[in-house]
Amino acid sequence: MADPLLTAKGLGVRFGSFQAVSDLDLSIDHGSLHSVIGPNGAGKTTLFNALSGTRPPTQGEITFRNRPITNVPAHRRVHLGLSRSFQLTNIFRDLPVVENILLALQAVAGREAWTFWRSRDPSKVSRQRAAELAGQVGLATRLEARAGDLSHGAQRALEIAMALAADPMLLFLDEPLAGMGLDDVHRTKLLIKSLAPQRTVVLIEHNMSVVLDISDKITVLAQGRKIAEGSPQQIRTNADVKSAYLGSAA
Repeated sequence: MADPLLTAKGLGVRFGSFQAVSDLDLSIDHGSLHSVIGPNGAGKTTLFNALSGTRPPTQGEITFRNRPITNVPAHRRVHLGLSRSFQLTNIFRDLPVVENILLALQAVAGREAWTFWRSRDPSKVSRQRAAELAGQVGLATRLEARAGDLSHGAQRALEIAMALAADPMLLFLDEPLAGMGLDDVHRTKLLIKSLAPQRTVVLIEHNMSVVLDISDKITVLAQGRKIAEGSPQQIRTNADVKSAYLGSAA
């Protein structure tokens, strides 16, 4: 069996006297769609922050491709093959779709953002790559549309395209379906499902029907601790999970 792509062992994150994540072990397999669920305050986003490098853990170890990355900053993790979207949509609303993606491409390439504003003449290759990324997320016909004029679901798709600009091996998606209508939820679910197995996806999401439908493995957190882990069917029938989180939705 191949080694996991990413592992966390004994991971903990403390804010003063508050222990947000406690002694957590996690293993993410290559090409899997791995969801992390739990009620509000369970520690899901704090875990993402630690794994992606935006919040250093106070204890434990993280490895990626068998390389220790516990103390590697977020911008360097991007170049190692990790990328992330956030809970709140993080786009340039006044710019066209294509220029949002171009900015993401240039950031990954290490160019200063101000050079983009100065030249506004990105290479043909970059523009072609931006168009390809837009096509991957269903925005091929919206390249020149103002990002702020897109539906919430399309804005989330744009943010995923920007995260894909780094060509990551592992993509963290933090509540990508939040605030969406039914049509956008369905389209975005299909988009997320299409990303694996070519890439590894780690998903935080409260929409349990989507999580149970598309996940290969699910980790359940409560009060900063892992209380269960397994296949969707195992999680659906787990008594502890039903009691702590799923309730009648299971």
